[in-house]
Amino acid sequence: MSEPSKHRNDIYGDIEKRETDTPAVPAATVALLRDRNGVAEVLMLKKNSKIAFGGLWVFPGGRIDANDFESPDDLEQAARNAAVRETLEEANITLEGNAFHWFAHWTPPASTPVRFATWFFLAYAASTSDEVQVDGGEIKEHAWITPAEALERHVREEIDLAPPTWVTLYHLSKYSPSAEAIAHFSKLTPRYYETHLAKSRSGTRIAMWEGDAGYVDFDADAQGDTHRLVMERSGFKFLHSAAAY
Repeated sequence: MSEPSKHRNDIYGDIEKRETDTPAVPAATVALLRDRNGVAEVLMLKKNSKIAFGGLWVFPGGRIDANDFESPDDLEQAARNAAVRETLEEANITLEGNAFHWFAHWTPPASTPVRFATWFFLAYAASTSDEVQVDGGEIKEHAWITPAEALERHVREEIDLAPPTWVTLYHLSKYSPSAEAIAHFSKLTPRYYETHLAKSRSGTRIAMWEGDAGYVDFDADAQGDTHRLVMERSGFKFLHSAAAY
């Protein structure tokens, strides 16, 4: 895994922008798991530095296309179909739609330059994990890595991660082997994250979600329950006294 592109604190853009008339583009992404020596690993892809979110390490995924819809009103099925398609296109891995477990939906703040409202799925890819191929264009590199190691490399500023990816890795790091993670995530009611972004008095960017004491008023210094990601330069901290996981 190569050097990061130094997005760490600025991926969400102008922190003062709280509203937008431009809807987020529906998208889907998949955390693909396999086991190596009994330990769960997740597939990470590095985006080309010349495109949106360039240089970030992400899970396979992309926007939901018109052809992904089987019914005009069934966005969940379209997201699942997009997850299948993107897994094949970006990683050369073929899985059936019923292998994907939907566990979260993320909407970025209005300040994000390119906004994707993304369905997050989890899937087990053991039988094809050694057949990963990337196109060398949109995706420059790939790596199977334990979630804990990915978080440690982020702390060392060796890789860049968007907040939704970081939070997902944080949760995945608690479960191994893959069967344990799949069993846990498949039982969850999908959680919706609509991000509010603010800056603390110390200058640290804070991403907040429903339940956090500062969420409604975009107040990063509010005292009380927490459901937030503190994006310090030295590393991210996830505080969630208001949200059980």
